[in-house]
Amino acid sequence: MANEFLTNAKKVKNDEFYTQYSDIQKEIEAYLEYNKNAFRGKVVYCNCDDPFESNFFRYFVLNFNKLGLKRLITTSYKPSPVANTQLGLFGDDKTLTKSIGRPKVTANKFIINEVKDIDGDGEFNLKDVAKQLKANKNNEWTPLDGDGDFRSEESVDLLKQSDIAVTNPPFSLFREYIKQLVDYDKKFLIIGNMNAITYKEVFPLLRDNKVWLGNNYKVNAGAMFFEIPEKIANLEQVREVKTNESGKKVYITRVQGIRWFTNLDHGRRHEPLQLMTEKEVIKFTTKKPFEKYDNYDAIEVSLVKNIPSDYKGVMGVPVSFLDSYNPDQFEILGSNRGVDQDPNKIYGKGSYLNGKEVYKRLFIKHRKK
Repeated sequence: MANEFLTNAKKVKNDEFYTQYSDIQKEIEAYLEYNKNAFRGKVVYCNCDDPFESNFFRYFVLNFNKLGLKRLITTSYKPSPVANTQLGLFGDDKTLTKSIGRPKVTANKFIINEVKDIDGDGEFNLKDVAKQLKANKNNEWTPLDGDGDFRSEESVDLLKQSDIAVTNPPFSLFREYIKQLVDYDKKFLIIGNMNAITYKEVFPLLRDNKVWLGNNYKVNAGAMFFEIPEKIANLEQVREVKTNESGKKVYITRVQGIRWFTNLDHGRRHEPLQLMTEKEVIKFTTKKPFEKYDNYDAIEVSLVKNIPSDYKGVMGVPVSFLDSYNPDQFEILGSNRGVDQDPNKIYGKGSYLNGKEVYKRLFIKHRKK
């Protein structure tokens, strides 16, 4: 049911799904475990994040020194729904230099170059950030000239200055968003729907090992809990209602099939998938030989755990295989959905068993040792 939120978001371009702090923290820690310097000396850009609302901004600014960031840039798309209530914390109209004829502040840009405990209480928190934005000339809060769209000239210029983009981009614009990151040769860690793997802009990147899924796919069985604004909250689908630090109600919904997409390395993608031989799978699990597709020479493997360790040919496997994909162990050849990914164009046209079309499949084979 919660996936209806994504469908509705695409229809009405309402993409206000806020990622929870704990999910961001868990995911990023996995990259630090693999490489403690993954973010050190880097400029991180959160270009789909209202600083007043975003847990991405909150995480990176509170962990700025721990990660060793060089700079944090955050831009929003439109005026913050809580900006008027937060001006007392983050500044006032005197802090913002308005251009002639500007009727009001629209999209915001935060640039953090330095963080420290400014009030001497031994703790760094968002109140310290607020004070630094007022007093520290090394940090900046200014309105953007435009609306903050990630495709705008202002946003692209900031992207060029950055090293790593980390955000939850608009669900309805995922294709354009990831293509832009690849075109500008940026590292990234972003959230998207599992269905994106069949997009013509995405699948070739997965196939060619230029993009892969993130670390924490097992959290909540592949689902993710998002905070959503009250104006789009369907109470039948809301799992929990909480009160945040500002005393405002926060509605939590569960969305299935959500994954992190990245080109940052992490340890799990190098863990080999433990498998049985073809004879063992038939003996202990399937109780029958593997079937071959009607329209090309590949066997159907309906469960990832049943991939035979000793089969040398092509295998059709569920898209959930990507959660366990080790590029040193397997090669991805194509898919039976979306586009013709194979040079010989034998894939991308559906796959059939006994005259019936099979659901989404990836075609893989073991890499030669």
